[in-house]
Amino acid sequence: MTAPSINPAEAAHFNALAADWWNPEGSSAMLHRLNPARLAYIRAAIDRHWGGDGKTLRPLAGKRAIDVGCGAGLLAEPLARLGAEVTGVDAAQENVAVASAHAAASGLAIRYEHGDIADPAFAGPLGTFDLVTSMEVIEHVVDPSTFLDALAARLADGGLMILSTPNRTAASRLLLVEAAEAVGAIPKGTHDWDKFLTPDELETLATASGLVVSDMTGIGPDMKTRGFRTGGSTALNYIAVLRRA
Repeated sequence: MTAPSINPAEAAHFNALAADWWNPEGSSAMLHRLNPARLAYIRAAIDRHWGGDGKTLRPLAGKRAIDVGCGAGLLAEPLARLGAEVTGVDAAQENVAVASAHAAASGLAIRYEHGDIADPAFAGPLGTFDLVTSMEVIEHVVDPSTFLDALAARLADGGLMILSTPNRTAASRLLLVEAAEAVGAIPKGTHDWDKFLTPDELETLATASGLVVSDMTGIGPDMKTRGFRTGGSTALNYIAVLRRA
């Protein structure tokens, strides 16, 4: 499928990784290690935005959420467990198949769709969502501006958008591309460093899409847990909350 934001080579790359996505020691091991930090940040943002106390098991009950570039569902499934009516969208058809099968086996009712969020014919019928998420995706699309416009079009009034992406720095080139691919932590060809966005660039794109960045923080290694944590430097990776301006 070729449409406004999908890079066919990127889709093919992730298609090839689909079957191994849920293996915490496989090709997506880095995402499994990253996911807890992202989820904690997302949960805190949800509570701040909708006045939660952090203790409610289903703070997204009655709300619609969409995860764009959902892969095989590593984020979509926790969002469903938080009570949301979840839609996952991905450019790689094999990802959608694996995600659907895993959700069904987990007893979760998640709607997964193969398509391009920037294609109005595909995305328009999906409607709008209270929560729009897209983790480590904007650096893989053809045109980040078009992609962010498309995400903004899916965001309901009063809704919340959360994005994460690598920063374009010397440190990210060394650690997230060269070193990570050399030791097999990330499959070769996953990242094109030249397509990484700096925080300033993301904020500029957000403004052009009618959005404002209301919070941003870095994501970096946690040496104690061998996972990741949020807070501190944005030199490697960062996560941000966006709202309508």
